[in-house]
Amino acid sequence: MAEANSYAALTKAFSGLGVDENLFISTLGKWNRHQRESYRVSTPGFFREDERQFQRWDDQHILQLRQEFLRLKDAVVLYTMHPWERDARLFKEALLLQVPKHDVLIEIACTRSSEDLLGARKAYHSLFEHSIEEDIAFHIRSPERKLLVALVSSYRYEGPRVNDDLAKSEAKIFVNAIKNANKKKLIDEDEEIVRILSTRSKLHLKAIYRHYKEITGNSLDEDLEGDLTMKQVVQCLSVPKAYFSKILIASLRLDVDESAKDSVTRVIVTRADDDDMKQIKEEFQSKYGTTLAAKIAEVANGSYKDFLLTIIAKSD
Repeated sequence: MAEANSYAALTKAFSGLGVDENLFISTLGKWNRHQRESYRVSTPGFFREDERQFQRWDDQHILQLRQEFLRLKDAVVLYTMHPWERDARLFKEALLLQVPKHDVLIEIACTRSSEDLLGARKAYHSLFEHSIEEDIAFHIRSPERKLLVALVSSYRYEGPRVNDDLAKSEAKIFVNAIKNANKKKLIDEDEEIVRILSTRSKLHLKAIYRHYKEITGNSLDEDLEGDLTMKQVVQCLSVPKAYFSKILIASLRLDVDESAKDSVTRVIVTRADDDDMKQIKEEFQSKYGTTLAAKIAEVANGSYKDFLLTIIAKSD
C-alpha cells in the first residue's frame, strides 16, 4: 500500500504544471534499482516496452518533463523583466509561431494602460529593430490584421468622461454590424467597428457594452460567439476579469496542451501588479465555485506552484 501511494505521488510529481522537486529527492532519490524498475512497469503512460521488451521513457513525456522543469525558470524570468520588455517579448513570441497567437496580441493591446502599451512598443523597437505594427502586418495575413494593427497602435483617453449618447449610438453600430456580418463583410473588416474598438476609451467601450445589452437583451461578447478574435477583443476591453478567469479555468487542468499551460504563467505574472488581480480572483471564485489559489494548488507542483501562490497572494 505504501509503495502504491509512493507511485501515485511520484506520478503526480511528473504530471501537471511544474514538477515537485522535493518529492523527487525524498522518494525517487532513495529508491533502489528494483524499485525504479517496478515503477516503470506500473506506469505505462510514461514508460513503454518496444518489440525487444526494452523499457524506455516515452519520447513525448521526456519533452514534456523538460518543459515542466523549465516552467519555474520561465515564470521567474518573466516576472523580473521590466513590464515593457516583457510585453515586447511576448508580442514577438506570439508572432513567430507557425500560427500567430492572436489572443496574446489582444491581451497586451487591450488590457494595458496607454502609457504601458506605448512603452512596450518602444521596447519592441529597441529589442528587435522593427515596429510591432510592421511585424503584425507582415506575419498576419488574415482579415484580423487591420484590427490588430489598430489595437497595438492605440493611445486611449483614460479620463472619467463618457458621452453616453454617443456610446448608445455606437452600440447601435455594433447591432447593425453583427446583424449584417457575412452578408456584406466580416465584422473584423468593418471600418467603423475597428475605429471604435481601437480609439475609444475603455470606460466608453464599457458604456457601449451596457447599451448593447439594453438594446438586444444579449451581451456583446455572446453575440460574437462565431468570431473568436472579435469576442476576445471586446472581453479584454470591457470585461477583462471575466476573460482572464476563463483563460485560467481552461488552462488549470492536467489534460491541456503546452500553449494552454503557458497561459497560466502569462496571465498570473502579467496581472500580478495590476489592481485587477483581486477582481480576477473574485470573478474566478464567483463563477467557478472555488478559489484561484485552490485550483493552482490542485494542479500545479513544487516550487512553480509556490511561486504562483505567492504572486496571487499579494492582492489579498
